Amino acid sequence: MGTPDFATESLRALLSAGANIVGVITAPDKPAGRGRKLKPSPVKEFALENGLTVLQPEKLKDPVFLEELRALKADLQVVVAFRMLPEVVWNMPPKGTFNLHASLLPEYRGAAPINWAVINGEKKTGVTTFFLKHEIDTGDIIFQEEVPISKKDNAGTVHDKLMEIGASLVVKTVEAVAGDNIKPVPQPQKELKPAPKIFKEDCRIDWNADSEEIYNLIRGLSPYPAAWTELVLPDGTTTSVKIFETKENDSDGLKAGELYSDNKKLILAGTAGGALKIHELQIAGKKRMKAEDFLRGHKLEEGARFE
Repeated sequence: MGTPDFATESLRALLSAGANIVGVITAPDKPAGRGRKLKPSPVKEFALENGLTVLQPEKLKDPVFLEELRALKADLQVVVAFRMLPEVVWNMPPKGTFNLHASLLPEYRGAAPINWAVINGEKKTGVTTFFLKHEIDTGDIIFQEEVPISKKDNAGTVHDKLMEIGASLVVKTVEAVAGDNIKPVPQPQKELKPAPKIFKEDCRIDWNADSEEIYNLIRGLSPYPAAWTELVLPDGTTTSVKIFETKENDSDGLKAGELYSDNKKLILAGTAGGALKIHELQIAGKKRMKAEDFLRGHKLEEGARFE
């Protein structure tokens, strides 16, 4: 059970390992692009290419879907980046249902564990497989694997690392469950860092924070959904700008949000402590571009600022 590319990698790994996949459950096709044509999920595309049975329920408690699911007679259900399951679904197979989560549980339970780990400046994260139960992301842990996060990583690079390592962990878990070779352990009870769904306002940059905090926010939201700010020009014109990549800079002569540019290659933005050199950005309605490409078409006059 899964929908995006992150889940496709686990499905591919299971097929390569010789798992008997009796069915694939994924989201219904959704309109995409300017033509709003229905587009299948990455998991569906891969499943059909490999001749697998695909179910796409609108509602997981739909009696028709539940009958189709029972008819597959699965021994075990594997969930990777899908949606919250009702008990009637996760309790169906004799060997249970396990989930792959992109954090070292119990830390970063929730919808956006990769983003929040990077935003919070963590030095490591990882993947966890665990059996589903009523409360989301709280089930007994089967296996975990740790992954370092470097200062140069962003949410995209961490996603790709966890996708690969997570796929291997899914195979390891399936083989262990099949061989009755597991000893699940309850998650530790402690104060936790959450990973809630990210909304647009969470992505707005507060230039009154220090440079490290803003640097981590930008890389934790890059490439998606992307940190953003308002560019205010001296004449009062404002434009929304997404920022994808920066580098911390020692310059301390700029006020929070104040901009300096040589109008050739360099854009510096002031913070509450230090400054950030802007490497990649995207002005509303334009493509993502390097700072020097941006400056070819947009001169930053004295007095321009980010808000």
